[in-house]
Amino acid sequence: MSEQPLSGTDPVDPPFFHEASGTVRFWVLIDGQHMGASISKDVLRYRFRPGAQGDDPMEIYAQYADQLEAAVRRRAAQGSIEPVMLREFDLPRG
Repeated sequence: MSEQPLSGTDPVDPPFFHEASGTVRFWVLIDGQHMGASISKDVLRYRFRPGAQGDDPMEIYAQYADQLEAAVRRRAAQGSIEPVMLREFDLPRG
């Protein structure tokens, strides 16, 4: 049995912080399919809370989930395959 994307978790599971990789992992429904995606806690902090120390990456994710999901949709439309690893340049400038 092969492992599912993003550590074998069910794509209907809620977003979670994966400590070993330092990423928030989440899924975005695109054309009836769940696409796995992730973003590092460092990119979240750098992009959305520069200069802050110790912010909870899940709190930042929750606040900006719409923007992050939109970025995954843009990447998928450009041909990215699962799992999509969001980087700073994938996110719109504030």
